[in-house]
Amino acid sequence: MAPPESDSVEPVTPAGRLFLLPELNTIIHCAIGLKDKIDVDSTRSAIKNSLMLKHPRFCSILVRDKNGREHWKKTDIDIDQHFIIVNKKTCTDDDDVDKVVNEYIADLSVSTPLDMNKPLWEVHVMLEQKCAIMRIHHALGDGISLMSMLLASCRTASDPEAIPTLVTMRRPDYGKKGKQQDWRGVILRVLKMVWFSMAFSLEFVLRFLWVSDKKTVISGGDGVELWPRKLATAKFLIEDMKTVKGAVANATINDVLFGVISYGLSRYLDHRSPKALKEGQQITGMAMVNLREQLSMQDLSEMLKNNSGSQSRWGNRFGFILLPVFYHKSDVDPLQHVGRAKTMIDRKKKTSEAHFTYHIGHLAMSFLGPKAAHVLNYRVLCNTTFTFSNVVGPQELVTMSGNPVTFIRVNTSSIPHALTMHMVSYAGRADMQIMVAKDIIPDPEFLAKCFEDALFEMKEAAAATV
Repeated sequence: MAPPESDSVEPVTPAGRLFLLPELNTIIHCAIGLKDKIDVDSTRSAIKNSLMLKHPRFCSILVRDKNGREHWKKTDIDIDQHFIIVNKKTCTDDDDVDKVVNEYIADLSVSTPLDMNKPLWEVHVMLEQKCAIMRIHHALGDGISLMSMLLASCRTASDPEAIPTLVTMRRPDYGKKGKQQDWRGVILRVLKMVWFSMAFSLEFVLRFLWVSDKKTVISGGDGVELWPRKLATAKFLIEDMKTVKGAVANATINDVLFGVISYGLSRYLDHRSPKALKEGQQITGMAMVNLREQLSMQDLSEMLKNNSGSQSRWGNRFGFILLPVFYHKSDVDPLQHVGRAKTMIDRKKKTSEAHFTYHIGHLAMSFLGPKAAHVLNYRVLCNTTFTFSNVVGPQELVTMSGNPVTFIRVNTSSIPHALTMHMVSYAGRADMQIMVAKDIIPDPEFLAKCFEDALFEMKEAAAATV
């Protein structure tokens, strides 16, 4: 189909073209739990009148010109084509709700692609589970863009007229801690930044060429993105993470989080394959890093502008970093996992690794095309073990159409890793969706418990140091 010469047609961005490849075709699933029964008519009306449908990405279909180049073409929206009612068995408690919702999303992630003949999003309403699942193609935007869009449609529970706000986190300036450094300190800091940037960027290139993690019982690989999935949820309290953070000098919540992943994976591997791994063996993940100036929610009015030069523009603006965690026996001090994570992350903060991967991908898309960029991305994924992302949600309780939101959870499809983890924080809690290839990791619920127990043991160790 050739798009007409019209203002209603807009070229798809390089990142969007990559996500639209049939080999990738990545879909974001956002599950929103609600306290009260969902009113179907009011929910449909709220979506129809929401800011989402005022955004051109959400009211456009994908078309291709005579050269096969993708474009967005404005179209009329029939809300009924995007609004799907799901009737599942009645749930008796929260655990049953989680199980039914997770099973439904896991099935969707491998069996039901979005229809390319309509705008690339859907809302599935699970009436008995009081849950709405937004399915949005990754070509429409990244986690920060979509979280901003979601929260613009919410209101705070304490004030029905107030839009939720997030603590604005700007990128830290790592060279300005403490006293003003002299010229030797500045030079040393610059040299460290250059050295670590070169080292980590070279490691990324080597991952593309041939360097690969040693195989473990959680390793994926070529073709695994097509395998059946299972989904489980690990639940954490932010207050517990803060307790652990206070026990490790200058640690951050992210340091604690990556320590939990390291310790939780070690516990799980001890269970699945005792004595199979060497002490200190590296298990490498791919972590997504937001590259906008503001690390949390973006101002929606800015994002809705077609300002391609803006740091807060709508779309996909993130890079990757390699995230090494290390296997250690479960009898070590749990806080050592946090200390090692802090050391690694402090080095990553001083580099331009995420920007390097973003620009390499952009150049590959621009000069070699989406298929070449996919090969680069796919090889790195096959040579690593897991994917991780972390999106900051609202700190206060929020409502949608007056219905209190109980949880916000996110995951994505079409990744050759056997293990992907996506965390969203909301109102003092952090829920991590653990999507697995079930023929490789048959017990994601146990893996989720390993992560939860890891934080509990860290909290106990932190309390013992007081």
